[in-house]
Amino acid sequence: MKELDTEATQGLLNRIMEFELAGVVRYTHYSLMVAGPNRIPIVQFMKAQATESLLHASTAGEILVGLGGHPTLQIADIPESYKHSVKDILEESLAHEKVALDIYKQLLDEVEDRSVYLEEYARTQIAQEEMHGMEVRKMLRDVGVVHAHNEFPELHHEKKKDKKKKDKKDKKKHAED
Repeated sequence: MKELDTEATQGLLNRIMEFELAGVVRYTHYSLMVAGPNRIPIVQFMKAQATESLLHASTAGEILVGLGGHPTLQIADIPESYKHSVKDILEESLAHEKVALDIYKQLLDEVEDRSVYLEEYARTQIAQEEMHGMEVRKMLRDVGVVHAHNEFPELHHEKKKDKKKKDKKDKKKHAED
């Protein structure tokens, strides 16, 4: 095994803490701002995300202290879009989850082949963030936003071609009527 760069690992764990603590604030804010007929289940989802973010921050802090580090009192920046439709909230949540995923991947890169425990911790967090992203993308389908094209551009291209064909057929049919 390679030697662990404790200082770099501590820095990433502090970044994770800052980002996860910002997630607590972000998801709590979203839970307060949700409106509409699906408010109750989305509020419950957002509150659960806030609770989970706090747990993630606490776990990262425990590991950080275990490595001899000092947990930050800072939180990551939380931009306010002032857009609070369910669609906007879910899209912002998806963007937040992507950043969290990227930070955990950086941690994995840093600790891989250096610490079995930290590598497993990073992999577990990556899996959880990927699952959150999938859940949010599924929720976005209900509000008419398709994110499959971000991961599978060829699917998005095919959907556009199919829509153009359908539009062409509809125009032709209306012209015949």
